Amino acid sequence: MRDIRQWYRCLVIMVIVGSLEGSCYVEPLVATKDGDIIIGGLFPVHESVNFTDGKDGEPSERNCTRYSESRLLQALMLVEAVESINRSPLLGNLTLGYRIVDSCSDVTTAVAVTQRYLDVNSVCPQEVRERDGWNNSSHTGPSRPVNVVIGGYHSEISIAVARQLSINQIPQISYGSTTGILSDKSRFPAFMRTVPEDNYQAQAIVDILVNHNWTWVGLVTTDGDYGRYAAQRFRQHAERQGICITFSVVLPDILDDTELKDGINSTIKFLEDNPKARAVVSFAKADHMMYIMQKLTPNATGRVWIASDNWATSQRVLEFANLTDVGVIVGVTLKSANTSHIERYLEGLDPDPEAHQNNTMLQWFLLEEGKGKGMVQPGLGETLKKKIYPYAAFSVGLAVRAIASAVADLCANRDCTGGENFEHWELKHALRKATFGIDGKTYSFDERGDLNSGYDLVLWRKDKDGVGVDVHDIVAKYNITSRKLYFVGNGKQKVFSLTGNVTSRCSDDCAWGYRKVVYRDRPVCCFECTKCSNNTYSNESSVEECIKCGVNQWSEMASTMCLDKSVVFFSWRETFAIVLLWFAALGVVITLVVLVLFLAQWSTPVVKASVGPFSLLLLLSLLGTFTSTVLFVGRPNDLQCQARQVLFGISFTLCVSCILVKSLKILLAFQIDPSVKQVLKRLYQPYLIISACVALQVVICSVWLILSPPSAIKEPYGPGLILLRCDEGYFLYFGLMLAYNALLGLIGLVIAFMGRKLPNCYNEAKFISFSMVIYLICWVVFGPVYAQARAGIFLPAVEMIVILISAYTILCCHFIPKCYIICFKSKSNTREVFRRKLWEFVHRKTMKQSCTSSDAPPYKNSFSSDSFGGSSLNSSLNGSFRSSLSSSSSEPSLGLKDEKSYQGRTSPESGIYILPLTPGFQTPEPQSFPAIDGDKGGQDGHDSIS
Repeated sequence: MRDIRQWYRCLVIMVIVGSLEGSCYVEPLVATKDGDIIIGGLFPVHESVNFTDGKDGEPSERNCTRYSESRLLQALMLVEAVESINRSPLLGNLTLGYRIVDSCSDVTTAVAVTQRYLDVNSVCPQEVRERDGWNNSSHTGPSRPVNVVIGGYHSEISIAVARQLSINQIPQISYGSTTGILSDKSRFPAFMRTVPEDNYQAQAIVDILVNHNWTWVGLVTTDGDYGRYAAQRFRQHAERQGICITFSVVLPDILDDTELKDGINSTIKFLEDNPKARAVVSFAKADHMMYIMQKLTPNATGRVWIASDNWATSQRVLEFANLTDVGVIVGVTLKSANTSHIERYLEGLDPDPEAHQNNTMLQWFLLEEGKGKGMVQPGLGETLKKKIYPYAAFSVGLAVRAIASAVADLCANRDCTGGENFEHWELKHALRKATFGIDGKTYSFDERGDLNSGYDLVLWRKDKDGVGVDVHDIVAKYNITSRKLYFVGNGKQKVFSLTGNVTSRCSDDCAWGYRKVVYRDRPVCCFECTKCSNNTYSNESSVEECIKCGVNQWSEMASTMCLDKSVVFFSWRETFAIVLLWFAALGVVITLVVLVLFLAQWSTPVVKASVGPFSLLLLLSLLGTFTSTVLFVGRPNDLQCQARQVLFGISFTLCVSCILVKSLKILLAFQIDPSVKQVLKRLYQPYLIISACVALQVVICSVWLILSPPSAIKEPYGPGLILLRCDEGYFLYFGLMLAYNALLGLIGLVIAFMGRKLPNCYNEAKFISFSMVIYLICWVVFGPVYAQARAGIFLPAVEMIVILISAYTILCCHFIPKCYIICFKSKSNTREVFRRKLWEFVHRKTMKQSCTSSDAPPYKNSFSSDSFGGSSLNSSLNGSFRSSLSSSSSEPSLGLKDEKSYQGRTSPESGIYILPLTPGFQTPEPQSFPAIDGDKGGQDGHDSIS
């Protein structure tokens, strides 16, 4: 398979060479030197080729034109580097030779001259060798085959020659070809280079554009492998950075092509039609750029040109134009080296053309310089020093040093005299592994044969004399690895003094606080600016999306930063909170005063009639209720959120339970209906009832705290504010706690309503009913309001108000009237008053039952204030009263005990004294009514209402 491939390659070469036989080929300029290791060189000393058609079918002529002194210097750099290596001890007794030819910047010419100096005996016919120009008598150069080739400069030439040299695996090192295609080792296995590939150059140019914020640019390239690849890579990198190419022109490679004129005219028109595109990137050849600069119109001048290495240091571009009119030219060149040794070499050159018989390139230059002057020009060195390309000194010199290092490694243990004893592929392998250096730095080829040395940035400016142009002012260096631009000295100041005011954008930058809006039918670089919305910001120019503020931050429209939100809550400093806390404190004080007052008046009828022990529990529960409101104020935390609802719920449950038990006890004591009385007696277990009611509320609160406990949360609350509040967790548990208290209150209301006709001194039905109604109304209203609001800085105040209203209602209705009697109506707080009111109640109750009884005898006269109506009424009253108030020793009584001083008898069931009712019986004065608890018969106080 390999033999077939090689024969195919040979066939291609024969076709190319055969095509040259049909044209009159002018032998190119050469430079030769004999040595053990021969280095071939391809240098574009001439920069173009002219074709002249032959007459009457005669072969056309190919003439190299546009002699370039700068390209001649590149060839002389190879000569100087070879001589420098030969003077060094690196190779021992081995010497390097060279065979340099002029490629004329033409692919066909380069292939032809390469074929003429290659030894291809092992592959191609003998006829090809017979055309070897090196056997001519005019040349005394080497007849040995070339071991390695340095060149060409242009990528198109290197690609063609690389295919040619790959047949025999002859190593090739380019000093200027940068297209990435050549990194493909499957197609170009023997190719290497001392310059980075164009992918890095495209990246460097994009970084320059980004550094200047130029996003609306033009692109000019020359058709060919170099231009197409460089343009492709540039587009890719530019797109990633948001850079738009407003116009792109591809110029044909052939200079005399009619399409070239159209391409140049199109370029000028694009420049005129796109005034916002102030920056233009060019990968075109120097000749093409010269024509463009020559034809620039006033509307197309004043641009910033980013020059690739193709023409970054070619002064010929401004041969027919002025730098001031053109604008600013920033060139990206290959890495430069110290040129002092080149200058010394040039200064030592013999200006006599006859001294350079083996270097027709230099000889031709010397002859041209002395033409018409009849003498040898002594200032040769000074003339050529002005044409030195520092980057060429680096890349050409490094290529020669790489070859020398590889030969030294390869021939360390073998005799390589005469260039024998090693194959081409062995030298190629040694080159890939070689380490070499220049200017004190060490380099080596990577796995693709590339050497990523970096770039220099040059700024074109006028010479000191103001006549010429200096194209070698290095202002910055670009590091490929770090992808950073490092300015040299005051290079940054130089660049930005010329480019700082240049804007190359389709749309102006969006200011901070704005974002850009791109429409589908427009390039991404052409956009409109819109303000960042609330709670977003932008602190950069032309951002696509505004940044959202954090949860605890906020911003207004068009903001450049977020501000920390102020945390708000129902704080101690709020006027409303102070008022509510004042009422809570007042409630605590009043409750404590009532508690002390009741303890001080413990044995008085008023306290005993209000069921003393349960009143104390009721007061303690009110203290807990008032205290719980304090937890609704201040900065919430999880513990506070949980404690406030639990403390209120359990305290208020105890409060309502005590009211329920008090109502039930009084109702039971005065219940006359035997059937109802028996039911109430079985249900009446006061402490058990209270404990059960409170225990059930504790269970509800415990389940709530375990499954979905209240917690402190933060949530947005208007611009710039965060509300810190208590979240009740699963709202069902909170509602269940309130509903349970409401149910107890409703039961207490029903029982109080049943005892509404008891004696005034014992009857709290009106107060209990009123307090329970107010309590139920408040919480019924609170439920929907709280459920719908669920947020707001004053939401805790709503619950505080409801709690305070409920607590104050109970406190006022249950205790304030009694305190009023104790403090201001002490005459009513006596046993005699209570006896009289109790007797009046019993009297009315008995009379009502007697009058409404179906078997009661009729009477004519109502009993007056001093007598009852007859014996039958007296009998009925005594019977009814006795039977209705009979009870066991364990039932609660009203405190009416038997006293011997009274003429009557005591009911054995209830212990309540029963008056003897006989015809003509006079109603006793209240002062003579039986004593209540605390009097002489009060030893059995456990049967009294307490």
